[in-house]
Amino acid sequence: MMLEIDRLTAGYGRVRVLHEVSLSVDEGEIVALVGPNGAGKSTLLRAVTAMIPDRSGSVRVAGRELIGAAVEDIAAAGVAHVPEGRRLFPGLTVRDNLRLGGWVPRNGDLGPVLELFPRLADRLGQVAGSMSGGEQQMCAIARALMGRPRLLLIDELSLGLAPLVVDEILERLAGIAGTGTGVLLVEQDAGAALEVADRGYVLELGRIGLSGTAAELAADPRMRSAYLGGDPPQTPVS
Repeated sequence: MMLEIDRLTAGYGRVRVLHEVSLSVDEGEIVALVGPNGAGKSTLLRAVTAMIPDRSGSVRVAGRELIGAAVEDIAAAGVAHVPEGRRLFPGLTVRDNLRLGGWVPRNGDLGPVLELFPRLADRLGQVAGSMSGGEQQMCAIARALMGRPRLLLIDELSLGLAPLVVDEILERLAGIAGTGTGVLLVEQDAGAALEVADRGYVLELGRIGLSGTAAELAADPRMRSAYLGGDPPQTPVS
């Protein structure tokens, strides 16, 4: 198992956001984490990457315990985080943003990420902040991939992007997973996330409410009613 989270509890100061959350991501698997605003989805990613120091439980990547590890050790273990809002260096070129992502393991080869996102090949000399939102998201994911991660965490991929652009980027996730990288996709658009995911979890008020394969979740009446914009299937009247 690439990522194993067991009874993870985390929050901000005295405020607990996550309550004994357990989930997993296998090698080469795309797992969606969906749920309403304020459920704790972004907090979970921050807890995995030690952006929140106050944590308890267990977080293991490829069998290595990361609770108590420093941020740089987590990166060295093969974890890459694409944060909400992308967080590029807007005044630097696309090329320089990508190179900053390659510090582990000192990988400067742009070829694989440009093959995955060919649009960036024409933008290498362009200042990142002048690109469209979709291109910036591509750059943010490509930057994370420069370190050749074992586990890729993506926070709110679709935020502020047009649906066609979201679809274009989501299609690339299968190629990423195909290299053996596990992907944990935090996404408010549950329908889009489940279309590309192998499995999924629903986080509600800091706890896992539902879990299953993507197909099982998409067919679940509770999921359909609350997150997929449709009424639950009606029971025939006999």
